[in-house]
Amino acid sequence: MTRKTVKRVKTGSVERRFSMAKAGFMAGAKYATASAGTFFTSKDKREERRKEILSARAQELVEELGKLKGSVVKIGQMMALFGEHFLPEEVTAALHTLENQTTALEWPAIEKHLQRQLGEVKLAELDVDSTPLGAASLAQVHKAIRKSDGKELVLKIQYPGVADAIDSDMRALVRLLKMSRLVPITEQFNMWLDEVKEMLRREVDYDLEAHTTRHFRQTLADDPRFVVPEIVPEYSSHNIMCMTFEHGIGVNDPAVLELSQTRRNFIGRAIMELCCREVFEWNKMQTDPNFGNYLLRIGDAPEKDQIVLLDFGAIRDFDNDVLGPGREMIRASFYHDTERLIRALSALDFLARGTPRRILDDFAAMCFEAIEVLQDPEKFPPPADLLNDKLEYRWGESNLPARIMNKAGRNALSVHFDVPPKEFIFLFRKLLGAYTFLHVIDAEVRGNTILEPFIHMQEEDDLHQVDQKTITPAD
Repeated sequence: MTRKTVKRVKTGSVERRFSMAKAGFMAGAKYATASAGTFFTSKDKREERRKEILSARAQELVEELGKLKGSVVKIGQMMALFGEHFLPEEVTAALHTLENQTTALEWPAIEKHLQRQLGEVKLAELDVDSTPLGAASLAQVHKAIRKSDGKELVLKIQYPGVADAIDSDMRALVRLLKMSRLVPITEQFNMWLDEVKEMLRREVDYDLEAHTTRHFRQTLADDPRFVVPEIVPEYSSHNIMCMTFEHGIGVNDPAVLELSQTRRNFIGRAIMELCCREVFEWNKMQTDPNFGNYLLRIGDAPEKDQIVLLDFGAIRDFDNDVLGPGREMIRASFYHDTERLIRALSALDFLARGTPRRILDDFAAMCFEAIEVLQDPEKFPPPADLLNDKLEYRWGESNLPARIMNKAGRNALSVHFDVPPKEFIFLFRKLLGAYTFLHVIDAEVRGNTILEPFIHMQEEDDLHQVDQKTITPAD
């Protein structure tokens, strides 16, 4: 398939603001005009038609944003990932299509950018493939060969000017959303915009990403199950990150499901243990649950298979005062301890005051079910068809996320629970990402044997944090 390309990225603030203002005005005008046309339809059909119109206008707006690339597109992607709590579902669905943007910057512009960043002498030492391996909103990736020794490298090339455009893009995007009339501008929405801005600044900080990559490479050096690329500083700059090219296949590659059950279990256990180490041991989390951040390298024996970890730009450090209550939620759910769970929820500022006891019990039951993949199946068995004869959880057969979302949609939780804090959503996404990984590779792993070695780590400190923050809910 031929990849779409653009000759340049619009980086001038006036040019970008004009493009966004035009898109917002057109979307808002079309939405208002089309909505007026539903006035004489019946009430039930009017609501259905309103959703169709909102969806169509949101999709048109997203298509215009996608042409701009840079932080505007990344903001939209982040809003799609974390915006379920304050955005209309039609807008969220449209924003999710930004994740499939494949437009790349044409080679002449990339080559000129490389010459400015690395200098012609350094660039001449490399044979850079003009066709990108991948293109995203903030950067694109090109394979390169070092001429002196044939070493395979990868250049992650940040688009010119995107880092400098973040603040102006954020201001322009807010004006666009107001003009489009598609998104309610609430306090929660503004709080998330601030968080998105901070996430963006981290993702365009290649010095920080290079440091984090080195940290994980050193931390995992003695674990042969994982491969982390090596940073190559002589071909790196503030806007270019060079690293070793690592071979592997995608998690969704059909070849993965052709592996034996033993091999897939080995891979699944490794990724789940990595998740537990991030949450319980390191206080560092990969907050982007994207399969593109992983490759699988198939070895010549089951214990030789490896997971290649890519893209450390979304790694976040968390203090115990914010991650501790989240770990306590996991422990409380693991032990089916309702009172402990309520204290953790209060410490996370998740509970509205005066929440009825019945609602708390319903939510606790949902949390207990949500962690069934990590429970001891002899103490708290999941549905019988999800266990094999070794009592290992059959991740590929599970529909756990759908069950949980269905229950959440049928109760009164939204009335009594505040918009979740960002730390909770990061933790939720981390666990969901690990679950989805094991689901896709159809692993069969007994989850409690993975979690139990980690569950008491930092427990005393976490209990202290919760005790300091707890608000007792009214019965």
